[in-house]
Amino acid sequence: MLKELVTRYKGNPILTRENVPYKVETVHNAGVVKRDGKYVMIFRSHRDNGRSILGIADSVNGFDFTVRPEPFMIPSTEGIFAEYEEFGVEDARINPLEGAYYITYSAYSRHGVRIGLARTTDFKTVERIAFLTQADYRNTVLFPEKIDGRYVKLDRPHSDISPWSIWISYSPDLRYWGDSRVIMKPVQYHWDEMKIGPGAPPIRTDKGWLNIYHGVFPTMDGSVYRLGVCLQKLDDPAVILGVSDRWILTPRDPWELVGYVHNVVFCCGAVPEEDGSIKVYWGAADTVMCVGTANIDELVDLCLSNSRPAI
Repeated sequence: MLKELVTRYKGNPILTRENVPYKVETVHNAGVVKRDGKYVMIFRSHRDNGRSILGIADSVNGFDFTVRPEPFMIPSTEGIFAEYEEFGVEDARINPLEGAYYITYSAYSRHGVRIGLARTTDFKTVERIAFLTQADYRNTVLFPEKIDGRYVKLDRPHSDISPWSIWISYSPDLRYWGDSRVIMKPVQYHWDEMKIGPGAPPIRTDKGWLNIYHGVFPTMDGSVYRLGVCLQKLDDPAVILGVSDRWILTPRDPWELVGYVHNVVFCCGAVPEEDGSIKVYWGAADTVMCVGTANIDELVDLCLSNSRPAI
């Protein structure tokens, strides 16, 4: 029997709608970061009109979270952000960069979905900066440092010509992006054959950037969302050093199999720890939040020793 690469926390799910002090229908797809020794989570919730907002919660240990009394971000009512966030804000990633925390999020409107960029230093106030993409893009993450003098992001544009794939882009200022290219695609009749997309922001290791991504497989009963890992070159992350041939997490617990969208584990955040472990956070069935732990070296070695083609 193959070893489980992610050990599920026995107290899962760690956050549900019952833990939220205002009315929501779901709690899922959360970005998480460790700040001053404590954990901050920005989670997505559906309201009962079907549209999404972002809430915020805090934890001392990364397992037990307390939700703050008010949402962290709701659709803007001002300027261009109001027009492009009309239908909701979703799936935040928290990207530590240059002493601040940049939040990449999906903004939905009648024009499609774009990626918004916001900035905070204290998780109390938040400043919207720009839209990083046109329609239709999702799952944008920023690398936590400049590479060769430029900012770098990964995302997943929608395409009916080629399977939904992971792209890389570069920027001098976090606003204007270019030099884009596809670096990783789904593999036919593989666990991620339908579409893939970045999950947590990339994590620096001695052997490369560790990227936890989601992959989707179509079945007669709908799509199954799982998690995998790949490794990118430190000084040139457009180079994929390895992609694990096997998934690291698949829906298994009851709250992952059944919910708002069944058969889903979906990661927007992971926190590396000083002991070489990593806390991986995932939304389960688009309904509740869960967490598990893994060993960083084991995930890296999996990419290098048991790899499938990147393209």
